[in-house]
Amino acid sequence: MDEILTGVVVDETGLTLAEFACACGTDATWVLELVAEEVLHPAGGDPEGWRFGGQELNRARRFQRLQRDLGADLDAAAVIIELLDEIDRLKGRLRRAGI
Repeated sequence: MDEILTGVVVDETGLTLAEFACACGTDATWVLELVAEEVLHPAGGDPEGWRFGGQELNRARRFQRLQRDLGADLDAAAVIIELLDEIDRLKGRLRRAGI
């Protein structure tokens, strides 16, 4: 069976708030909520100048999966994301140490 894959190309300038929300299949309100809860960390000063990179897009999509698949609310999903990030950091340290 053939499968069609879709993706978003994120260059070094990143995505605007509107582009990012579209790439997540959601609206800007949801993105603003995640920024307010410090789940997402866009570059730039205010929402008009925010830029989101590929890492932020991965975080947002991971967050969406937690909410959809586990029914996690905003606070629970934020804690889970923090723990998963810490696991990733620790695994990276182990790899660099050759363990």
